[in-house]
Amino acid sequence: MSTQLMTANHAAGLAATLAGRANRRGRGFGSGVYPITPQTECIEFLCKQDIEKGHVVRVESEHSAMAVCIGFSMAGLRAYTASSSNGLAYMTENVFAAGFYRLPIVMMAVNRTMGPPWNIWVDHGDTLMLRDAGWIQLYCEDNQDLMDLSLMCFRVAEDPRILVPAMLGQDAFVLSHTIMQIEVPDQAQVDRFLPPLDLPHRLTDQPRTVGGLDFPHEIEQHREHHAAAMNRVFEVYAEAQDAFEAVFGRRPADPVVPYRLDDAELALVSMGTTASTARAAVDEARRKGIRAGSLRVNLFRPFPERQLAAQLAGIERVAILDRDLSPGMGGILWGESRALAPRDALVQNYMLGLGGGDVRPEHLVAVIDDLAGLERAGAPIIQEVA
Repeated sequence: MSTQLMTANHAAGLAATLAGRANRRGRGFGSGVYPITPQTECIEFLCKQDIEKGHVVRVESEHSAMAVCIGFSMAGLRAYTASSSNGLAYMTENVFAAGFYRLPIVMMAVNRTMGPPWNIWVDHGDTLMLRDAGWIQLYCEDNQDLMDLSLMCFRVAEDPRILVPAMLGQDAFVLSHTIMQIEVPDQAQVDRFLPPLDLPHRLTDQPRTVGGLDFPHEIEQHREHHAAAMNRVFEVYAEAQDAFEAVFGRRPADPVVPYRLDDAELALVSMGTTASTARAAVDEARRKGIRAGSLRVNLFRPFPERQLAAQLAGIERVAILDRDLSPGMGGILWGESRALAPRDALVQNYMLGLGGGDVRPEHLVAVIDDLAGLERAGAPIIQEVA
């Protein structure tokens, strides 16, 4: 273990390298890569690494990048890629294919605003549009999260009880290009944490059909099995946390992470880097005598419904903070979690930082002040930030 200064993009590339080398006792590592701002530094880093039994293929598009990963994974290799924004949109057909083939591919996605008009700054809408693709989805708060959760993604996705792909989101530029001090594991530790991948449905020299026509009853069975695997993620994730802590000496984030909620009357619910800003706003509100708390959603798919409901029990006012917009509805996190607050709670949606605007503590203090003064919840609010 060493302490290093690095960007989240480089941390992602290094985590993929360590995970790839850890499968040298298995069938190796494969990656299809294509650049797109702001994730390009990740795959540039990965392309420079010497990975035993590793293959990094430079392709002509994001669609092909995922197709290459599908091929590697079908052959039983540990597979990885990275993308962002409109690159994810172009990749979408194969993102769904990887999910429905039950291939444990890991993808790091730098959350960036969908265009047009073109924008390279943070917005969670790009990965959230893929929330029904059958992938595990996690959202990082900082660079250490990115390193730790990358390794967790491989461990959980490849577990024989799960076998679904995993997507790890990080906020564009706020993390991707920001240098932070993180603890970096050594190869021997990663080898202990990540067993060689043994994919039970990999292609062999025995004849096997992939992607054929299924009739309705067969599809029903596939979807039932997929849903059951996703429901097992919480149990497997907790086991992986225990294993991670035993090897690395620290514990990755829980599916939901509370802050000062024990006696709170008011709560902020958020994902990604907004969560660290929310904690600062909660501390400021507490100094003003407002009993505020916050709740970070780390695991978005499968959706931690039971954990969210338990943490929000007794909360009177809830602000759900979205860095995304589903036109015609409001924020996506709000749409999925608003019914989990107590029945008599006031739940208000605030969308802020859309298109990469700064989300600073004073903006969230203003949200708390506004929420505290509401008589009833209204339509979702797009909060403009300077």
